[in-house]
Amino acid sequence: MSRLFGTDGVRGVANKELTPELAMRIGRAGACVLAGREKQKKPVLVVGCDTRISGDMLAGALMAGICSVGADVIYVGVAPTPAIAYLTGKYQADAGVVISASHNPVEFNGIKFFDGNGFKLPDALEDEMELLIRSGMEDVLLPTGTDIGRITYRTDAAEAYISHSVELLPLDLPGLKIVTDCAEGAGSYTNVETLKRLGAEVVAIHNHPDGTNINLRCGSTHMQELQKRVVSEKADLGLAFDGDADRMLAVDENGQCVDGDQIMAIVGSYLKEQGKLKHDTIVVTVMTNLGFSMMAEREGICLERTKVGDRYVLEKMIKIGATLGGEQSGHVIFLEENTTGDGLLSALHLLQVIVEKKQKLSELSGIMTVLPQALVNAQVPNAVKNNYTEYPEIVSAIEELEAKFSGEGRVLIRPSGTEPLVRVMIEGKDQQEIDNEARKLAELIERVMA
Repeated sequence: MSRLFGTDGVRGVANKELTPELAMRIGRAGACVLAGREKQKKPVLVVGCDTRISGDMLAGALMAGICSVGADVIYVGVAPTPAIAYLTGKYQADAGVVISASHNPVEFNGIKFFDGNGFKLPDALEDEMELLIRSGMEDVLLPTGTDIGRITYRTDAAEAYISHSVELLPLDLPGLKIVTDCAEGAGSYTNVETLKRLGAEVVAIHNHPDGTNINLRCGSTHMQELQKRVVSEKADLGLAFDGDADRMLAVDENGQCVDGDQIMAIVGSYLKEQGKLKHDTIVVTVMTNLGFSMMAEREGICLERTKVGDRYVLEKMIKIGATLGGEQSGHVIFLEENTTGDGLLSALHLLQVIVEKKQKLSELSGIMTVLPQALVNAQVPNAVKNNYTEYPEIVSAIEELEAKFSGEGRVLIRPSGTEPLVRVMIEGKDQQEIDNEARKLAELIERVMA
């Protein structure tokens, strides 16, 4: 049986794989493991969700499970993932829970936990929760009477997060015109309102969520409309968030995309100049573009690499004392200011460099040369996606490609942590060549592993 918890909590098709019954069991297990350690007081968990239609259903079930084991809930409704991380600490809760499937389509949803300090959970704690869930909660005592948990509903969470963000980076943005694509998601109000309060002229698109349109041809996974809109509006830049607003990608004034690697290069080099990049180090993943490594060497920045997943970036940052890390996809962590990826915070840091250096984003992004990359997803069953090395035909094809691109590129094969996919990434000098090779390898993986 495959592991319930993936790289970003529990995720699946809502009401099919991630059912209300499972959500209730996850709530019970989470409350027992994360909040049941101090017997002198009633545990408290903060719960929030993104805008997808299944959020209410799963939140209700999850909170019922939490209350059924005697823990209380502070329910904040729709809120970005980084807001939940912040509010967990602000409300002095024992844990935080986000109901979201991030950048995935509306039919998916997920449940992920933060500990009382706002950090994502290590594998050991998730394993403890999973063991409880799979055991049927046999040894868990269910209280009665006044010992049952209760739910408190708070409507001020969004304002608290906005105020916190403005206090962290009180920028002066009058004169800047920004197009924001909120992916019809959790940042539709908070991110637009924050930029307006800092004085920017904001053109907001995809900021009217209706429960069914989250990430639908918009946001950080679909940049085309934002690119066109930035140019037609003659804006200074565009900002694209995903459904739970923990990632951000940008578009320069010419309509060119600026990815997470480039954002970290721009902000990281600026922080180094200011003497604020701790240990002169940035933590990145194996997916980070080789051009980033070239930039880092030139700028005197040390790199630490991890496997893909912002949780692993965070673990390495904590271990070595780094304060900046992230992924090409736009998850960027500023550890002195928040404990998880924060799309709004990333946007404010990028805007700070634009304002302080008085340069256009196209000029700033020239700090690194992005080498061509090809990324193709192979659709495979979830149950076997981690076993691709057990197929000789696939291993042989990978070895041939590695030999072909040795010294002039690289080949990276990675099962998705949240979807039934094996991701094929090839980096090299010729875009057409690597596109063709990545497509052929992905087709082989699909055919062999189907």
